[in-house]
Amino acid sequence: MERGCYYHIFNRGINGTPLFYAPENYLHFLRLYDKYITPIADTFAWCLMGNHFHLLVRIKEENEVIVTSLPNSARVPNPDWVNSNKTIKPPHLYFSHLFNSYAQAINKQQHRTGSLFERPFHRLKITSEEYFQNLVVYIHQNPVHHGFTSDFRDYPWSSYGSIISTKPTKVDRETVLERFGGKENFIDVHRKIVDLDIILDL
Repeated sequence: MERGCYYHIFNRGINGTPLFYAPENYLHFLRLYDKYITPIADTFAWCLMGNHFHLLVRIKEENEVIVTSLPNSARVPNPDWVNSNKTIKPPHLYFSHLFNSYAQAINKQQHRTGSLFERPFHRLKITSEEYFQNLVVYIHQNPVHHGFTSDFRDYPWSSYGSIISTKPTKVDRETVLERFGGKENFIDVHRKIVDLDIILDL
């Protein structure tokens, strides 16, 4: 993963294993996400569903990361992972921290052992403004596509509500709305179904 670049990150439970069993599971994933990912990436869209998830992020440049905001376990580089002149671990390792921490919690809760997520997690580099906008809509519409709800606007585990709200959020609402030309256009574009070959479905 390259710093300063945008990525569509997604993954699912190994062999279709559920990732989320109850509302508290979704909340715990988001707490861990904030702990491990918010310090090293900007988030523009997300959606958590039954056995998989989608994220749209920009990996921060190294000089954008506030080292003291990183979890204690991630502040000091492991010499096996990074060169001695680096102060921060490679970005993909923070996602690994997230997935491993969440898997431990679910394994304990469900009395299971072994891997929870497919490996490696999927990451697609976003190379155009059109891709960015279509991906935001696709991520928010995904719960309808997979039958979790008949109206994505009512689905609680996505960033759609946060983006159209005025409440505090860790999602970069301002950038997203700016790229859509404002809230009204953001809402209007979401009325159109996005089903593009360039977006890999799960």
